[in-house]
Amino acid sequence: MVKRSRILAFLLIIVLLGSTMGVTTKDILHKIKLGLDLQGGFEVLYEVQPLKGQKIDKKVLADTAEALDRRINVLGVSEPSIQTEGNNRIRVQLAGVTDQNKAREILSTQANLTFRDANDRLMMDGSDLKQGGAKQTFDENGKPSVSLTLKSASKFAKVTKQVLDMAPNNVLVIWLDFNKGKDSFKTEVTKKDPKYLSAPRVSQVFNQDTVSIVGDFKVEEAQTLAKLLNAGALPVKLKEVYSTSVGAKFGEQALHDTILAGIIGVALVYLFMLVYYRFPGFIAILSLSIYIYLVLLIFDWMNGVLTLPGIAAIILGVGMAVDANIITFERIKDELKVGKSIKSAFKAGENHAFRTILDANLTTMLTAAVLFFYGTSSVKGFATMLLVSIFMSFLTQVYGSRLLLGLWIHSSVLNKKISWFGVRPSKVKDIAENYDTVDLPTRYDKLDFVKMRKTFFILSGVLFVVGIIVLSVFRLNLSIDFTSGTRVEIRSNTPLTTAQVENAFTKLHLKTDDVTISGDKKQMAGARMIGVLSKNEIAHLKNEFKKEFGSEPNVSTVSPTVGKELAKNAFLSVLIASIGIILYVTIRFEMYMAIAAVISLLHDAFFMVAFFSITRLEVDLTFIAAVLTIVGYSNHDTIVTFDRIRENLHKKKRLKTVQEIAEVVNVSIRQTLTRSINTVLTVLITTAALMVFGSASIRNFSIALFVGLIVGVYSSLFIASSLWYVMKCRELKKKGVIKTEKVKKKYTDQPQV
Repeated sequence: MVKRSRILAFLLIIVLLGSTMGVTTKDILHKIKLGLDLQGGFEVLYEVQPLKGQKIDKKVLADTAEALDRRINVLGVSEPSIQTEGNNRIRVQLAGVTDQNKAREILSTQANLTFRDANDRLMMDGSDLKQGGAKQTFDENGKPSVSLTLKSASKFAKVTKQVLDMAPNNVLVIWLDFNKGKDSFKTEVTKKDPKYLSAPRVSQVFNQDTVSIVGDFKVEEAQTLAKLLNAGALPVKLKEVYSTSVGAKFGEQALHDTILAGIIGVALVYLFMLVYYRFPGFIAILSLSIYIYLVLLIFDWMNGVLTLPGIAAIILGVGMAVDANIITFERIKDELKVGKSIKSAFKAGENHAFRTILDANLTTMLTAAVLFFYGTSSVKGFATMLLVSIFMSFLTQVYGSRLLLGLWIHSSVLNKKISWFGVRPSKVKDIAENYDTVDLPTRYDKLDFVKMRKTFFILSGVLFVVGIIVLSVFRLNLSIDFTSGTRVEIRSNTPLTTAQVENAFTKLHLKTDDVTISGDKKQMAGARMIGVLSKNEIAHLKNEFKKEFGSEPNVSTVSPTVGKELAKNAFLSVLIASIGIILYVTIRFEMYMAIAAVISLLHDAFFMVAFFSITRLEVDLTFIAAVLTIVGYSNHDTIVTFDRIRENLHKKKRLKTVQEIAEVVNVSIRQTLTRSINTVLTVLITTAALMVFGSASIRNFSIALFVGLIVGVYSSLFIASSLWYVMKCRELKKKGVIKTEKVKKKYTDQPQV
């Protein structure tokens, strides 16, 4: 009997969720903060250096961060990010700032105002100013000036009397950031553009609380000086050790390209699921749409900053989220093929799939957590979004899909409609024959994966040797993230040539290490330089290149110290992720499986590195993010195969011959091969969309993922399982018989929703 109430409940849930998503999505998208790589802006990492006799502690660091925050308020930048790192560093991110050069200047200027006599003796300083007492004014000649309100008129009278007594050298020199031992009035007064702000001659004693700084100011310069003085002096010196800036046009184009890539990738995944899995595929599309909405909603609640790699994580997350559905749907299809009813097949398939999905997602979350802990800036944003994506995909694709599909199945509408699940009636066995899913024939039954293991080992071994040779000869094309230096990215309104770009640098007396032209219309170029440009050099370069090429370039700098730290953290990330996976897989499965899984993932990481070496693609921080993503996803794939091996071992009870071990491995790979191909295909679709249609800024990242996915599915199926077979055969040789009871499930199946 058809239970129409279940169908009605399904429709109500879809209408409620659909209307909620339709009404709120636009608001959520408007509220999400965009990172500097999507709207332009800059990020700088300062090393906090002490003034004479000063010690840098947490209080000094906090005071400096507060002073920087006051200065950012001067700039009018909304929602800046200021974070202290370690014992002596502060990271500042300003997205959407219009005048980056001015912002850098305001942030790092000491703004230590001092009043000195002609002999450079200190008479007054910034502490003598009233809070907020600096204003931009005009003098009697209409020239821009800065008016200062002092705390004490009597102190100013005393100072002017002392200066007056020094006639004929009766000048009160006003300095900003006077450098004792290097700066001198007697030296600067002879120059056309002296470093001091003003040096008025004192002709009488002034018993007042105001003083005016009159210099060769423009209105904007006078306004900036007044705002700087009101914001207060920095309590320390700041040295830039890392910086990156993105022009507004770069950010706008990157956002457009990556969203287009996402739409194309997600649409293709939806189409694949609908064609291959029929009605369950339709349910998957609904739950995936809910997943995307919830990821954006949670990220908004977290007040997160969406970056270019973050969008990539959402798009990748769609491909990965499908995996849970594919595992479940393939299990349901297997249960239907042994003759079970749709209700029984649904219950058994869901219960069997749950533990596989749980184990696979937990290990992927482990690598994402490592990436978050050791990542910086946009890489941390990628890791955050990946963690949110994995968690939400588990909820929506396991529980959400189960609920929606369960309503239809328990309504009895789908009874005997197994074709709606992509199963042909001719493939279904008689339930009376007591078939088990392990006995089901597959399209891969002629393939003996264990027998071919030596071929796989030889192939990987040969490629490993070739990879070692390639790496020793070509090495890696390391970006400035690891080698230090400066990188400039140019976007032009007209096609560029290498000579034209090199000539632009020569005009500024800068020498480039290499220049590459890119883009379909050759309107983009990248150039690297040995050495780190100062903020003044960066400002000059940005201004000149904007005039010549029509838009502001992106400029990134990394100091040697930071470069070494990033390289060290990249190595630690892979090492810690590997150790974590060994421990987890050992606890949940067994030691041999853990060893095989880690060898497999290191195999994948190595071939990604070798591929980048031979192709001369640049290795940067996003490449490390890609390696760790593949480490997690490859292990995810391996666990699915090992979980099926564990299940089939439990059915065997004991292993007495190597043939029995080979049978378990072969049957398990055959049973999971369709799932492995389909899941990697969905992630490859989204990755290919990013690679072809996405922003050039993450193209190398997309290529790394694409190569890693192909190598990852190969190693999961043909290397990890074969390694486990070899180790298990050695164990059998020592023991004579292997009892498999210890491999049985360590927790009960989850109840049906």
